[in-house]
Amino acid sequence: MNKRPIVKIDGGQLEADALRILRNLPGVAVEEQPRGSDPGVDAILHFAGSHAPVAVETKRRANAATAWQLVQYADAHPDVALLLIADESTAEAREILGQHGVGVADGLGNAHIELPGLLLHLEGRGAHRRRAAPTRLSGKAGVVAQAILMSPRREWHVQQLAQEADVSPALAHRVVARLEREGLMTAEGAGPQRVRRLVNPTALLDLWAEESVDHPRRISGYALSRAPQELIRKISSGLDSRHILHGVTGAAAASLVAPFVTAVPVVQVWVAAKASPREALDAAGAEPVTDGENVVLLQDKDDGPLRFREKADGTWITNRFRMYVDLRADPRRGREQADHLRQEAIGF
Repeated sequence: MNKRPIVKIDGGQLEADALRILRNLPGVAVEEQPRGSDPGVDAILHFAGSHAPVAVETKRRANAATAWQLVQYADAHPDVALLLIADESTAEAREILGQHGVGVADGLGNAHIELPGLLLHLEGRGAHRRRAAPTRLSGKAGVVAQAILMSPRREWHVQQLAQEADVSPALAHRVVARLEREGLMTAEGAGPQRVRRLVNPTALLDLWAEESVDHPRRISGYALSRAPQELIRKISSGLDSRHILHGVTGAAAASLVAPFVTAVPVVQVWVAAKASPREALDAAGAEPVTDGENVVLLQDKDDGPLRFREKADGTWITNRFRMYVDLRADPRRGREQADHLRQEAIGF
């Protein structure tokens, strides 16, 4: 039988919660040790006759923004492996950390630690009571995040940001305040002259993608067409002719701005919240169906998904960040296509 890996912990470095999380991981034993001489080392991992020093970071909750902060820290301190111990962590955070070689262990029973000669991976089964995220980046708060992403180098006054996103100044302020706390924005000046600047667009996009939650009304239809590109143009031009606000999204829109070798079985289109579903389907040249659809019209409670829409080859499409998030949610190779879109049309 293989010997369990032993994590020797500097007794003065970790809180009781962190020790509890480590001790609850199957296949891991914890031994507290006297304080070491190296202030940058919090623990020693012993495994298979080898050992590795690690620096430990503790958090209550780790999301995508937290993960990117730790990745930056790890890049600046390559000599010691970094291990995050959190009460809870999101799947997005664990994926980012794993891709960049940062270990993670959480109170939900998830763990991923990868070092030369060691791979410890555990999938959690339990669940904590979810804490409400402050000013979650969904709905109108998500539109604020998109406005910032659209101009990632811009200096923002709160009033300007509110106008750009068409939200209240109070909501815009809550969003930037949260992003400051997450380390994604910096602030300079005071009072009316205070400006904010985005410092990590990659982390903001991941955080918004992680927290964005949509439950749109889905209107299914079928339209005759010889090819996907023809169908996309037909739908958009038909909706435009009836003055129905809309934007093609998902794989169909991505095929216009970042072509990918894949089929486009369904054309997804956000339409105005107040549009009549029957009129919108008719304008798109589609008949309502209950299955076998190749057109899906999406309606939200407001027109937030259509903010910052743009044109490509004469077709109205959602902005590329909205398109990216919608594509990630597509079960038909959506994540793979979303990554391609991000690389080709977003760049961070």
